[in-house]
Amino acid sequence: MKYNEFDITKHKRGDRVGRGIAAGKGKTAGRGTKGQKSRTGSKKKPGFSGGQTPLMQKLPKLHGFRSYRTKSEVVYTGQLEELKGTTVDTHVLAENGLISSPFVITKLILNGDLKKKLTVTLQSASASSIAAIEAAGGKFVKIEQVKRPKTSVKEDKPTKTTAK
Repeated sequence: MKYNEFDITKHKRGDRVGRGIAAGKGKTAGRGTKGQKSRTGSKKKPGFSGGQTPLMQKLPKLHGFRSYRTKSEVVYTGQLEELKGTTVDTHVLAENGLISSPFVITKLILNGDLKKKLTVTLQSASASSIAAIEAAGGKFVKIEQVKRPKTSVKEDKPTKTTAK
């Protein structure tokens, strides 16, 4: 081992504050005069705003705050019993007035009896409603949200003709 390879970490002693005026860090010990930070044991939690409501608590309460999460519409298993046919999807539910549009997220929830053998294709369903569908001899297929078809709207604008 060589002298320049020694791993010696220096242990610097901290400043001895509050040991008199001549020590250089006496009297207020570098903390200024008065106030919350000059006191012993002063520590503020992150986000503390001097007693005022912190910004992170204020934000959801500001006017105009809204959640951008799309809410799902709910359909019950008892309502499926009244439908005609063996397949149920968002288009069938929208035609029968159970949901507002075939393009919304729909969730099936257990409420009422289901005795028909159905093939249900929806975005989500509760575990108990899936069990009820399978007990009746049907099956549940999970699909993504049905997107609206894109339409291209081009209006025929009259061309300007200048008469001389």
